[in-house]
Amino acid sequence: MSVFSASIYLFFLVVTTSSLPRGKQLKCGYENCNLGKAEMVNVHLVAHTHDDVGWLKTVDQYYYGAKKRIQNAGVQYILDSVIKELLEDPNRRFIYVEIAFFWRWWHEQTDSMKHVVQRLVDEGRLEFILGGWCMNDEATTHYSAIIDQHTLGFDVLSSIFGECARPKVAWQIDPFGHSKEMASLFAQMGFDGLFFGRADYEDILNRIGPKELEMVWKANQNLGASSDLFTGILLNGYNPPPGFCFDELCTDDPIMDDKRLQEYNVDEKISAFLAWVELKSFTLKTKHLLLTMGSDFQYSNANAWFKNLDKLIYHINKKQANGSNVNLLYSTPSCYLYSINKANITWPTKKDDFFPYADRPHSYWTGYFTSRPSLKQYVRVSSSFFQTCRHLDVFGDLQNHIQIFKMWDALSTAQHHDAVSGTEKQLVAYDYALRLSAGTDACQSILNAAYKKMIPKTETAFPDQIFCNLLNISYCQATETMKQFTLTLYNPLGQDVADYIRLPVSSNKFVVYGPNLKPIPIQIVSIDAATQRIPEREESIANYELIFEYKIPALGFATFFVKTDKNENNKASSKEILIKKGEAFELNNGLVSISFDGVTGAMKKFGNLQSNIFTNLKQDYLYYIGYPGHNRSPADQASNNYIFRPWNNTPISISNGRNLQSVLIKGNCVQEVRQVFSPWVTQSVRLYKGQNYAEIEWTVGSIPIDDKKGKEIIVRYDSGVNNNYTFYTDANGRQMLERRINSRPTWPITMDEPVAGNYFPINTKMFIKDLNKDMQLTVLTDRSQGGSSLKPGQMEFMLHRRLLYDDDRGVGEALNELGVDGHGLIVRGKHYIYLDKVQTSTEFHRQQAIEIFLKPTLSFSQLNMHPQNWSSTFHTQWSAIQSPLPANVNLLTLQQWGRHKLLIRLEHIFEKNEGPLSKPVTVSLKTLFIPYNVTLLEEMVLGANLKLSDLHRLKWKMKDNFAFPDAVTVKSHDSLDVTLSPMEIRTFIVTFTKRKEQF
Repeated sequence: MSVFSASIYLFFLVVTTSSLPRGKQLKCGYENCNLGKAEMVNVHLVAHTHDDVGWLKTVDQYYYGAKKRIQNAGVQYILDSVIKELLEDPNRRFIYVEIAFFWRWWHEQTDSMKHVVQRLVDEGRLEFILGGWCMNDEATTHYSAIIDQHTLGFDVLSSIFGECARPKVAWQIDPFGHSKEMASLFAQMGFDGLFFGRADYEDILNRIGPKELEMVWKANQNLGASSDLFTGILLNGYNPPPGFCFDELCTDDPIMDDKRLQEYNVDEKISAFLAWVELKSFTLKTKHLLLTMGSDFQYSNANAWFKNLDKLIYHINKKQANGSNVNLLYSTPSCYLYSINKANITWPTKKDDFFPYADRPHSYWTGYFTSRPSLKQYVRVSSSFFQTCRHLDVFGDLQNHIQIFKMWDALSTAQHHDAVSGTEKQLVAYDYALRLSAGTDACQSILNAAYKKMIPKTETAFPDQIFCNLLNISYCQATETMKQFTLTLYNPLGQDVADYIRLPVSSNKFVVYGPNLKPIPIQIVSIDAATQRIPEREESIANYELIFEYKIPALGFATFFVKTDKNENNKASSKEILIKKGEAFELNNGLVSISFDGVTGAMKKFGNLQSNIFTNLKQDYLYYIGYPGHNRSPADQASNNYIFRPWNNTPISISNGRNLQSVLIKGNCVQEVRQVFSPWVTQSVRLYKGQNYAEIEWTVGSIPIDDKKGKEIIVRYDSGVNNNYTFYTDANGRQMLERRINSRPTWPITMDEPVAGNYFPINTKMFIKDLNKDMQLTVLTDRSQGGSSLKPGQMEFMLHRRLLYDDDRGVGEALNELGVDGHGLIVRGKHYIYLDKVQTSTEFHRQQAIEIFLKPTLSFSQLNMHPQNWSSTFHTQWSAIQSPLPANVNLLTLQQWGRHKLLIRLEHIFEKNEGPLSKPVTVSLKTLFIPYNVTLLEEMVLGANLKLSDLHRLKWKMKDNFAFPDAVTVKSHDSLDVTLSPMEIRTFIVTFTKRKEQF
């Protein structure tokens, strides 16, 4: 048990199982499974509930059962009722998934009830499946947050119940499409299998005939068999067979088996059930069938369910005496998996993913790739900040588990498939944001506490740090009101980092000094009109932005000093030139050039000056009109949160061919052009000094709906790169997947939506490669978005959506987000454009995507002494490691895991065959950290809930005998050296001793 978890439970007055006697050693896991009867068709009845961690109601409302008028659902009553009914019959079994809810319920229970639940877990009668804090989305989630949210759930289960509660099967029954990287992560967590309920309706139809609803998913070509995962598609989603829903929320008749009553219906019920079993048996390869008996928020009256299931089992199994070969049993997904593994047959394989998903014609669930873009960005930024928070908890030796948990809980909850996905009601979206805000506040208190221990050289108290959470819209009260202040940045990367910062200020006269007290070149620009009109910054008094370059050591901080400049002739202010109509112009920083057309003012050509590679590059903002249907038929399907369905597949240009209003700014830090495409769409195209890529900051909103038409806004980059309809998107920020228009690798698709059906999730990047030249055009994003390459040379990204019709997938309201002023929400984001040879482009997008995600954390304080005195009193620069990590290695996790123990994950960020940096790399942990001496490594599975040496996954025979080569690496238990192969993540619990001199 980690000290981390124990502290959380003690805080909430929870008695952990350290105080619960285990009694005799009980068998659990596969050894406790009922495998059915040989030569019979064994129907594994899986009693379950699917409890969304927020959707139509907030997490709290779902747990307590509030707001019944919205949805009749109360999770606490489900768990109360199920435990009571499991005790009535030792044959009954039940699975539970969402640990965010179970954890709440557990800490409310008495000691005697905890003993009861412990026994049910040990006997396999209550089994935890998946085990994450939630059932996360797979399209819009970043791999770092996926790992973190599962680690939290796993650690809670391990701390309470021990090994018997370790999940063996992933259960992704409700997410809307399934990611190859997600499957790879599950395999690395030690899961033996994965089951889900949603796949494209045509994909399912094509799998039924050849009995390929179950397969071995070869999820990562870089990792070999260690990433293979048995995967099954549940034919009936996750619902019971028609006519056999026995929940209070259902209208199906119960089983009435008293022959004295007129409503006796056993014979017809049995016949209908056996017909369903026979129908489903044609789709599977073994004599074992898995039937889900439950659905959303069911079992609040578990007696109704179990009483009828008992009858169903009794009456069908009684027919065996008359020759029936059907055998019903209470089971779990893991026991079903173990049963079919024992069948020892050969399975088909799959090497691609399950995106996009459509549940019927004209109904592609590709809208949620972009829905609620501001929330998607908030989740991404919060995940990055969580890394900093954990780092400084370690380096400050705070052991502040309660504050860490607040952020961990909020961030993990936000990964739910109706959270970051943007498919929740508006009030629930507000609740997710509120939780992230509270978690952010908790982590900011950790940074303050850590800095007070780490930064002072003397007994002088380090001043409280001020944080600015709205810098993305150029609003920061600290920088706007203080005449002189410090800026401290913490770098969570294992490599040194250099970039530029923009701070909103109310004056155009400043000087900046670096950590070495030497002046730094700066530039001051006005805040553009598009930013000024954002209603959320109405209290801002800033009219300018102060720009300068920062350099921060790996895993370290640096302090900069900003002071008002009394020199009236400040030369840092930029000149702004209004481009006249018909005048061509260019941005050129010596590394990149961007030329703009003299007639339209639009982007025209993009060039890499170092590699001498150029391409025509036109750019425009356009919108699709969302289909205004009422969902009475597939042809009447509306576009909304889940579904993207344009009224017309040809989008409308927002600029409509008009000459763009452009302002050119050039200075000693950045060159930029500000362009107005319409009153509600603007952008700034920037080239910073010394950077070999372009930054495009877009601002979209308020999207007009005066014409009663919902709109879906895209940006399109139209280049001269000949990619012939092939493009590449990332899976959760890691593997790159090849996509091709109007094509699916495993079945001949009927493409009834040529735009929406060709959209894919873009978590961090998309690129296209020229078929005839060594040239690649790459676009990196700052949040998850949907996009595609619909024509040769094109890449389009959906940025924002405002719609007026519900899409009939449960939410019951249109996606019409409003700002504080009551008008449509304004959203701002960034794209990063890079053009180069293929190998160099790969190195760029692998490293730059990590840097975009793990941006430094900024904090400010009043500068109340001369910088020289500050430098004598406080450290102005510090790094936690002896030397930066190799360029292909990322420190994915660094977290307290008990006294003198750390949880550390290292990852290789490249795939195989991506150039010199794709080779295996070795890192020594022995003396890596300056404050610590590492004395012992204990390697764990990815979720940190099992020693890797104790992992023994089920083996499967595969149809094509194809196997990716295993990762070649060194895993010595006697060494403190860690060798990483491409795409490998290695997880360790590290024991350390402190050095005397830490700071």
